Amino acid sequence: MTTDAKTVRDWWRTSIIDMEPGRIAFRGHRVQDLIGTVSFGQMIWLMTRGDLPSPEQAALLECALVAGVDHGPQAPSIAAARMAATCGVGLNNVMATGVNMLGDVHGGAGEQCAELYLDIAERVRNGDLCTATRDALTDWRDAWGKIIPGFGHRFHKPVDPRAPRLMALVREAAEAGVVSGQFADIGEAVQTAIGENRGTPIAMNIDGATAVIFCELGYPPPLSRGLFCLSRSVGVLAHGWEQMQQGGRNKGPMPPQYLPTYEDKGVNE
Repeated sequence: MTTDAKTVRDWWRTSIIDMEPGRIAFRGHRVQDLIGTVSFGQMIWLMTRGDLPSPEQAALLECALVAGVDHGPQAPSIAAARMAATCGVGLNNVMATGVNMLGDVHGGAGEQCAELYLDIAERVRNGDLCTATRDALTDWRDAWGKIIPGFGHRFHKPVDPRAPRLMALVREAAEAGVVSGQFADIGEAVQTAIGENRGTPIAMNIDGATAVIFCELGYPPPLSRGLFCLSRSVGVLAHGWEQMQQGGRNKGPMPPQYLPTYEDKGVNE
């Protein structure tokens, strides 16, 4: 290979896929050996982590992905996707519109919560869980404000129905030796501490519970958001397709007989 050819080939460097005519291999596994032998959850793990998980690890990952697929048109990502579907764009554009709504406020809480859990885990090395949790929450509020990501929900009070089921599955996995259970302890400690601070119980929400799973499985926080985007894209796809079947043109956020409130701020002189 000439120096120029090597320079061109080295422009992109990847350990994810080895592809040439007649050959496709992901992380060293031939595609034909993966098809029909691994689940989609295992494939996600392989692509993002570099190795194949155990069936039990993949099953726990899939539980988190299943739980986050949808939360209805009141979720901005879904509403935006459905509106896009009435604007004459293709289904891929509809999906991109929805996924692009997933930012720090809507869609980023899982990543932020995972960062909090990891901070507490680091503090526990030099102290007890209650103290580590209290101190981490104080520092979080000082830095980011009173809202703790992963806890509380504007609809689901006092319980987010997804969280208890996910936490029970984590506990089962811990008993089976699939995960340590450390982050389940941390998540519940945070939930207790917030409830005690506010004087009333608070729900662990989907982000808090899936952050437990992602941390238990060793995923770094940024991938928590990426995995949530992957999960929610299923709901975006379903709602976008449903809206296309229902029809409608240029469907805005409110029925056309309702108009936004106009605020007359006066004219600057």
